[in-house]
Amino acid sequence: MQFFMAGLYIHIPFCASRCIYCGFYSTIDSSVQNRYVDALCREIEILSEKPSIQTIYLGGGTPSQLTNENLYRLFNHIYRVYDVDPSAEVTMECNPDDIIKGMFSDLPVNRVSMGAQTFSNDRLNFIHRRHNAEEVDHAMDIIHDHGIHNVSIDLMFGFPQETLKDWLSDIQHAINLQPEHISAYGLMYEEGTPLYYLLQQGKVKEIDEELSLRMYDLLIQRLTEAGYEHYEISNFALPGFRSRHNSSYWHNIPYIGIGAAAHSYDIKSRRWNIADIKKYMESIEKGELPYEEEVLDEEKQYNDLVVTALRTKEGICLNTLSSVQRDYLLQNSETYIHRGLLAEEDGRLYLTRQGITISNSIMSDLMMV
Repeated sequence: MQFFMAGLYIHIPFCASRCIYCGFYSTIDSSVQNRYVDALCREIEILSEKPSIQTIYLGGGTPSQLTNENLYRLFNHIYRVYDVDPSAEVTMECNPDDIIKGMFSDLPVNRVSMGAQTFSNDRLNFIHRRHNAEEVDHAMDIIHDHGIHNVSIDLMFGFPQETLKDWLSDIQHAINLQPEHISAYGLMYEEGTPLYYLLQQGKVKEIDEELSLRMYDLLIQRLTEAGYEHYEISNFALPGFRSRHNSSYWHNIPYIGIGAAAHSYDIKSRRWNIADIKKYMESIEKGELPYEEEVLDEEKQYNDLVVTALRTKEGICLNTLSSVQRDYLLQNSETYIHRGLLAEEDGRLYLTRQGITISNSIMSDLMMV
């Protein structure tokens, strides 16, 4: 794989508690943790590509459950092996209750992504989160005391029996904390998860689609009024605080993924490590890279662009497409442009406010099949 400047994604697939909406559970044994960090460092050594790094992201699980010693060891290895830009964005995902004084003191972390989800303790209990609402506020104080003033918080809406008033309360609480970035997602009932089984058994009920759309509209309205830029379907940022790492996914910038289930992308191909942690560690310890790879032809590259770039405020830059791709895209966009769901302006095709609500359907119709 050929890289020049890239993002580095370190997958830490540990969860400290059972999350009812994802159904993933893992106990964190210190020996497993140490061995996993050893494997991460070893994979970095084995990989042939050593690009200049612009962003580092520790996430995809609960990196805040790693000991400070292991976090320091991992970062030290990254900075030893790679040429990391001095102004690199270095993000770490954290549970609010994991954040304690001193935890960032010896780390290069300059951005924290925190899973608040909701400020209702009842709803936090429903999704089996370990923290309570008060701990989010306390965690923000600690992060700021460390001199980190680039914080993203995750919110979730669409809980069973949640009202617009409940959701407005969560939005306002988030605004009052003044995070630089907010991500918000609707509650998903994914097949195979405990929440899905509760739904199938009739023990919980999904909110209706109309209410879900009203919640999303309320989110956009209140956050934009508070000065946040709606720069991606689920993401909002104060000026100058877009997530540089996540933006690389949406703007076709290469990245390297390290760890079990981590994905890498170099425009011409994508690859992904096996998800099984034990098998991942065993393979790395043998000096083998346990991944599968897919070569991306022009059609797949086009489809990838549709489902990533179209999520953003800027949309798809038509000049980056071949004439065949551009003609196909514009031809299939005509109806949506006429309906006011897509707009073409200054050489870009993007979703309108109305189009965002049916973005999945639009993207599906624009893809080559």
